[in-house]
Amino acid sequence: MAEVMRELLDRRQIEDLLVDYCRHLDRMELDALAALFTTDCRVTYGAEPRLAAVGREALARSLARMWRWRRTAHHLANVRVWLDSADTARAESYVHAWHERPDGRTATVYGRYLDSLRRTPEGWRIAERRMDMNGADANFHVPIPQAPRQPPPPGWQPPEGLDG
Repeated sequence: MAEVMRELLDRRQIEDLLVDYCRHLDRMELDALAALFTTDCRVTYGAEPRLAAVGREALARSLARMWRWRRTAHHLANVRVWLDSADTARAESYVHAWHERPDGRTATVYGRYLDSLRRTPEGWRIAERRMDMNGADANFHVPIPQAPRQPPPPGWQPPEGLDG
């Protein structure tokens, strides 16, 4: 029973950590956000060097680019946690991220965070994060890689009259 309780507590702490990331990012509390990661973290939001960071300080500096938005709203859902050992875990979560420019125009991305986590003396922390994109509206132009998706089976045809 103690093992089950430990697993439930670990999962809850990891979920809270992932939600705190979104909360701190929307408030632009970059030091608090960086503290959610290991000191040696590796974070990649895309192939462009400005979208990657190694270490907490570099992550906070990199995410300062978010000041270009007047407001943001990051909503996390579909969180799935795999506990690999007593001190390591992986998580996949989906993010709906709305951004407002200073001129009032908005841009929205639908993405996925893929995280490796490690238990530290500070608690669970994100050691590695990679983001990919399921979709975006026409105003979102950040080059985030597309999330993988299976192709349709050979010979598949779309149903008539559903999209037209």
